[in-house]
Amino acid sequence: MPVAAPLASHLPCGAWRDLGGDSQATAAAAAAAELVQTGLSVEAIARRSGYPNVQSFNRTFKAVYGLPPARYRKEGSHKAFETAWMEGNAVMYDVTLRTIDPLTLLGVAHSGSYMAIGQAFETLYGTLFARGLFRPDMEMIGIYLDDPELVETDKLRSFACVTTKDEGLTEAPLTPQTIDGGHYAVLRHKGPYADMPKAYQWLYGAWLPNSGREIRDSVMFEKYLNNPREVAPTELLTEIYLPLK
Repeated sequence: MPVAAPLASHLPCGAWRDLGGDSQATAAAAAAAELVQTGLSVEAIARRSGYPNVQSFNRTFKAVYGLPPARYRKEGSHKAFETAWMEGNAVMYDVTLRTIDPLTLLGVAHSGSYMAIGQAFETLYGTLFARGLFRPDMEMIGIYLDDPELVETDKLRSFACVTTKDEGLTEAPLTPQTIDGGHYAVLRHKGPYADMPKAYQWLYGAWLPNSGREIRDSVMFEKYLNNPREVAPTELLTEIYLPLK
C-alpha cells in the first residue's frame, strides 16, 4: 500500500457522513466541506448544493451546524486546528501513541471523489444486512489510497470497511482488506467531518515535526466512533490513525 500522503489537507473527512442521512443533512455536509476547503462564495456553494436560494441554504445549514454558512467558514471548529497548525502547536489536541494488532476487514471499493464514499458504505451495510452478516461489534473504517492533489478525482481509490473475524465472507461486492499492525499516532477529532482536513494539516504540520517520530510505509485510516444519524455534527467522534516506524 502507498505511504500516507505527506500533505494532508486533501485527506478524507468522514467517510460515512452521508450513510443513511436525510437529503438536507447530506447537502449540508457537502456544503460544509466546500466552505472549509474551497474559496467558493456562499452563493455558489448554495447553488452547487441544490438549494433554491441563499436564504433557504442559510436556514438549513444553521439548523444542522448551529451557525449560518458565512460564520461557519470564519468561526467553525476547523479554525482552531488551522490556528494551531500555523502556530506549530504540537500539544493542543488529543494524540495518543498506540500499538495495534493487524485488522481484518470487509470492504466495498469506491472510485471517485472521497466525498461520495457514503455510497459505498450504503452498499456495504445493505449487503451485510441482506446476507445476515452484520454484527454489532463491527467497527467502521475508511481507507483512502490516493492523494487528491496528485490523482484525478475520478481515479481516486478508497474502501468503505468494517472489521470482521471471518475471512470467508468476501463474495462480491465485498472484498477482503487488511490494516497493518504496529505503531500509530491516533488523533481523536470531535466535530463536523468537514473540519477534519484541518486536523490532518495540524497532525502533519505541527505534531509530527515535534514528535521525533517518522511515518511508516503503510496506509492511514479513519475509525468512526459514533453515528451522524444519532448525534449532532459537533458531537461526531473520529479517530485518525497515522502509521509510525
